[in-house]
Amino acid sequence: MTGSGNANREAKAEHIRELLATEGDAVFENTTHVNQGRYDANARRTDIEELRSEARAIKEDAIERIPELIETVTESVEANGGTVYVADDAADANRYIEETVEDRDAEVVAKSKSMTTEEIEVNEALESIGVEVCETDLGEFVIQVADEAPSHLVGPAFHKSTEDIATLFNGYFDLEEPLETAEDLTQFARDHVGEQIREADVGMTGANFVFAESGSIAIVTNEGNARKCAVTADTHVAVAGVEKLIPSVEDLPPFAELIARAAGGQDFATYLSLLSPPVDSPTIDFDRPDEPLGDGDREFHLVLLDNGRMTMREDEDLRETLYCIRCGACANSCSNFQHVGGHAFGGETYTGGIATGWEAGVHGLDAAAEFNDLCTGCSRCVNACPVKIDIPWINTVVRDRINRGADPSTFDSLVEGLTPDADPGGVGIQKRLFGNFGTLARLGSATAPLSNWLADAGPVRAVMDRFLGVDRRRDLPTFERETLVEWFENRERRTSLAHADRSAVLYPDAYTNHVLVDRGKAAVRTLEALGVDVELAPCHESGRAPLSQGMIETARANATQVTEDLDPYISAGYDVVVIEPSDLAAFRNEYERLLPADRARRLAETSYEIMEYVYGLLENGSDPSVLSGPKSRDESGGVAYHSHCQQRTLGLDGHTETVLERLGYDVVTSDVECCGMAGSFGYKSEYYELSVDVGETLEAQFEGPVADGRAVIASGASCTEQLESLFPQATTHPIELVAPE
Repeated sequence: MTGSGNANREAKAEHIRELLATEGDAVFENTTHVNQGRYDANARRTDIEELRSEARAIKEDAIERIPELIETVTESVEANGGTVYVADDAADANRYIEETVEDRDAEVVAKSKSMTTEEIEVNEALESIGVEVCETDLGEFVIQVADEAPSHLVGPAFHKSTEDIATLFNGYFDLEEPLETAEDLTQFARDHVGEQIREADVGMTGANFVFAESGSIAIVTNEGNARKCAVTADTHVAVAGVEKLIPSVEDLPPFAELIARAAGGQDFATYLSLLSPPVDSPTIDFDRPDEPLGDGDREFHLVLLDNGRMTMREDEDLRETLYCIRCGACANSCSNFQHVGGHAFGGETYTGGIATGWEAGVHGLDAAAEFNDLCTGCSRCVNACPVKIDIPWINTVVRDRINRGADPSTFDSLVEGLTPDADPGGVGIQKRLFGNFGTLARLGSATAPLSNWLADAGPVRAVMDRFLGVDRRRDLPTFERETLVEWFENRERRTSLAHADRSAVLYPDAYTNHVLVDRGKAAVRTLEALGVDVELAPCHESGRAPLSQGMIETARANATQVTEDLDPYISAGYDVVVIEPSDLAAFRNEYERLLPADRARRLAETSYEIMEYVYGLLENGSDPSVLSGPKSRDESGGVAYHSHCQQRTLGLDGHTETVLERLGYDVVTSDVECCGMAGSFGYKSEYYELSVDVGETLEAQFEGPVADGRAVIASGASCTEQLESLFPQATTHPIELVAPE
């Protein structure tokens, strides 16, 4: 890594520091508020998963049928008296829109919120020919006045507080009285954009959905401006990506139910407008019923944009991006986005987790490169997405392509025949370091305690910071001389378990084997106390570490090795027990991307997280008295528990709470999205401040319980390290708490 690499990291760190200081509080307040609203709104229905599956199936079918749907919608719109134009790219779309506006001698265009028009930069194109463009969505109006880019797919001004907007408006407009409250600001903006809509020569909107069969469009908003833009002026231009096409209005119900919950935390959107333009009769503004908005002589132009989408459709890994309904739930559910916002976690147009797929597809890999690493692969966005897009996989694939410097269209030919060790030079030394942690861990244990002493030395830390991007402020792992595998081989085995009812093979991840050895020992003791015959698999990396760095071929080699090690045990009827939740997530989710389907399914169906497995044993009659409760440890029993991100996305965190409570522990559980360490993420110098800022949310939540004397426990290795940087006492794994002493 050269000095320029260090300079780039520092520039990125400085940008993040600035955003944390200037925009972070507003972003956090807005995103977490909407995210909690989504939780609450979804909880009020019992069929959310069925709706998500139905919506995804509709999108899968629609994307497969795009060429057919384009033909159908063209016939439908033309039959209604409108025009359809399919634009190859941004320049083509803007040329058509400019010609349409010029043909009408238009001077003013009133425009509602549309990320697709942001993508093609239509405002700039129209302004270059002397046309005034007026944004009428409140958030878009704010950022137009501020001359800034949107910071969120749904809430473009999420990065601004009420005070920020008041200062902006009071300084920009010539006002008799200063604006102060949110109500003042909203009323002023409403009146201002209302006049702009009435004076506009052309109205422009996006479209959340376009129904091919009828030629109708659906616009989902919380403000009335969009439908006013659509019907007030004599010309309406709707701009939508080709992926917005769905067969008919009969396909709308699951989306109508989901989009309001995902985008705004609401049971229903304030406005769900279904329009079949052109509108032939005068339309009434119900705010001013005596004044018609239109005269009935109208034009409608539907501009359907390709701009890379049809290439994405043929791309096995980017194709899922086209299922996106632009709700922003992936951003709201992401801890990093919650703290730093879309001006860091975003590209030329799009923000949040799904932005990587959009930016790579419509703007190119370079547009995704600057922010792609902000996705830590925690998978919380997958559960949030109303159409179940595997956003972390898209981020991983794009990261891999960025590493290789590959264009998506040449990716398949590039990796064909590539050996696991042939990651090309585009994989920087920092990613190689973190992506091959198992190699480092083996060396660290073999040379401990010398390796630990060297790692703590000031000059060594300075070199690691400058050349590897490992932040010197972060404590490094302490390697154990005796690994878990060595301990297991040398210990005296329990012969009484020769005829045990259950047999399990414990998978020793690199951290458990070389660093957090005590949690591995505790797992063995616990399982044996509960009557399980335990074997220990060889220690090979699951592939989770290289996946986090975008090294897919290395991860595939790891996955192949792990399954070869575990296959004989599975064939012999052993259950596979995993301590690190991210490794279990790899077994249950990512391996289906890396291995033959039957092999991946076999491992997924026989693998369990350690506390999930203990819960199952207790449910099936194992004696809980053999485990340690607070009385046996002579403790108060109060614990503050933080579960790993992927343990939550797998729905397994409740097993730990139940086991602890059954044994007599009084459990306080965190509900923050993430602790901020996220594996290697918290070690990287460019992200250290963001990692700490995210961690402070958890610190604030646990400050009281810890002050009351509660023990701190965490189920993930990275969580353990973050918590130990936040609190003075040691953090332990739940299995260490319940293991027989």
